[in-house]
Amino acid sequence: MGPVCLGGAGFLLFLLYDINSFTLRSRLLHCAFGAGVAAVTLATAWDLWAAWEQGAIGGAGDWALIAGGAACLWALVYCLFFALPFHDTYQAQDGVSPVQDAGVYALCRHPGVWCFLGVYLCLGAAALPGRLLLHGLLLSLWNVIYVVFQDLVTFPRTIDGYEAYKKRAPFLLPNGGSIRRAWRTWGRPGKKEDHA
Repeated sequence: MGPVCLGGAGFLLFLLYDINSFTLRSRLLHCAFGAGVAAVTLATAWDLWAAWEQGAIGGAGDWALIAGGAACLWALVYCLFFALPFHDTYQAQDGVSPVQDAGVYALCRHPGVWCFLGVYLCLGAAALPGRLLLHGLLLSLWNVIYVVFQDLVTFPRTIDGYEAYKKRAPFLLPNGGSIRRAWRTWGRPGKKEDHA
């Protein structure tokens, strides 16, 4: 149960980071995001190590799945740290950040959810038999709950224009219009599409 508790603690830290962003605005609590990332990463590494020790990882198919998990992790890092302006998103403490609605954020409001799930589906399948798949699905469920909180509570309070953005981009499931907008605006992170 150690990795599950550690991963859960990571999501509680993410929640604390968000709540701090629109209430206390404490510089100390601003570190909760990084601590949450560390906790989720350590929980995942713990489960991967356990699978390795049990001999669950080793075949060619396992390494192909791990490569798929690495690709999903790269996509997650891209969504969270490169498709958004880093300073406005993760460092700015005063004022409001403009909404980002280009590229992956034209597809849906929380594209990182799919990348996060992809990491755990790939790694979990590679580590079978083992607990990583189950733990990864639980972390993915917590991630969905977390982005629901962000969508309903955090972002409307911290991102100027978020309510209008909610009308332009679907919550999690891309649709035809959002796919076309993403295609037209790909490679222009932080640059707003003309909505005239």
